[in-house]
Order: sequence, then structure tokens, then C-alpha cells
Amino acid sequence: MNDERFIDIEHKLLHQEVLLEELHQVIYEQQKKIDQMDQELKTFLKRYKPVDNLEIGPGDQKPPHY
Repeated sequence: MNDERFIDIEHKLLHQEVLLEELHQVIYEQQKKIDQMDQELKTFLKRYKPVDNLEIGPGDQKPPHY
């Protein structure tokens, strides 16, 4: 293997390592955002928990005062 080819392979390997680290950082940031959104959703659902026994009448009937 000549030196020029070896240097080219090293250059490509270095580029791949840099790219891999950048991708790792993107994935890390995305996971942080997902965790944050998950926590916000849990907080929202606790705060605005639907009432289970709330009776909702049919939407096509007139209210009793008509």
C-alpha cells in the first residue's frame, strides 16, 4: 500500500469519526427534548385530568330551556 492511499484512508476515517460525533450530539439533544416534552405532557395530564363521571349529552338535542 503506498503512502498516498494510506493518507487518503486516514483522512476518510477521521471524517467519519467527526461525522459520528456530530450525529451523536444530535441524537443526544433530541433525546433531551423528548424527555422534556414527556415530562411536560405528564404535568399537563395531571393538571387537566378528565373527570370520569362527567355526563355529556347528545350534541344534536336542544337544551331544556328551548
